[in-house]
Amino acid sequence: MAAARSGLNRFYLILVVIGVAGSAGLAYLSLRRATISIPANVTIEVSDTSGFHGYYLGPDSAPLTVTEYADYECPACQQFMAVQMPTIEERLIATGRVRWRYRDYPLDQHPHARPAAHAAACAEEQGKYWEMNHRIYAWDPQWPFKRDATGIFRDYAKQLGLDVAKYDACMQSARYAARLQASLIEGQRAGVSSTPTFLINGRLYPGGESVHYDMLKALLDSLQGKSSR
Repeated sequence: MAAARSGLNRFYLILVVIGVAGSAGLAYLSLRRATISIPANVTIEVSDTSGFHGYYLGPDSAPLTVTEYADYECPACQQFMAVQMPTIEERLIATGRVRWRYRDYPLDQHPHARPAAHAAACAEEQGKYWEMNHRIYAWDPQWPFKRDATGIFRDYAKQLGLDVAKYDACMQSARYAARLQASLIEGQRAGVSSTPTFLINGRLYPGGESVHYDMLKALLDSLQGKSSR
């Protein structure tokens, strides 16, 4: 009788262990987010790019527009944004002299480039594009060296005060994949072959060191001198 009771107790103990393990597994699955993938080989519809020509910073009335083709995972792009862009933004964009146009140019060798660009596009839905752009380019932590960086981008969304549920839905939908591809194709047609590359007055300036505050100021001074004659 005692042996039977002992066996019964072991049976119930096993059931309890199985139940706890099963509950833990279900909890893990419920908390785990589906893998986010932003496809490259997509069909571009007119609606994907209609009315969208890039992300702008600065007034329409600025005498000079600079188009930047860049990749979030590109070290030279990151250095440009960290070193050159703050001065350009403060002295030329904020003062109304330059209008900045950003276009995504995700390189095939950078697996995080499209998810990063898509994360910024999702932030744009909530009016925080440039905040997310700058946050991603800070490379803090060093997300380009992570196996999956989408969780870090999600943390950025939280830090910026975005509605995370809306952000998650945007990322899962991959609805801006075609827009990213269209931006890449635009750059290729313009002659872009590396990042960052800048398009100014119909001329391409490749390399992160080719465009800086002094260069842009000299170009602006030259344009204004010509227009005053």
